[in-house]
Amino acid sequence: MYHRLLIPLDGSELAEQALAQVEHVAATGAQITLLQIVQPPLPVIAAEMAVPLPAVSSEELRQEAETYLQTVASRLRERVGNVHIAVVEGDAVAETIVQYARDHGHDLILMSTHGRGGLSRLVFGSVAEAVVRHAPCPVLIVRPQSKGER
Repeated sequence: MYHRLLIPLDGSELAEQALAQVEHVAATGAQITLLQIVQPPLPVIAAEMAVPLPAVSSEELRQEAETYLQTVASRLRERVGNVHIAVVEGDAVAETIVQYARDHGHDLILMSTHGRGGLSRLVFGSVAEAVVRHAPCPVLIVRPQSKGER
């Protein structure tokens, strides 16, 4: 059983599937941290653009992530109790997850994979694979299930 769990979430239903495994791996009284990585908005530099794009600030992205994580945390607290949230800004998602786990002494990273394969995986990469390769602790990857499989 693990005492300090890190659960990276990206706001998707697929990522939240990892939450179903918390009771199976968390020790009594475990500290669970829900983490979301906020990628800084890219500046748009194109003088010839006729239509201005709405600018979203890092603070707005951070606030949206905190609201989302608070909602998920409140549901999870009903089942396991000790749940914290963290929002971190970072360009490289996998590296930011690994560094957060290292900096905060987590003993398990619990996450879902989006299950991409083939060309899609080649183009988009695999955050889960990069986390497994570089994590300072064990990583439990939950296979995504479609609604029909649940």
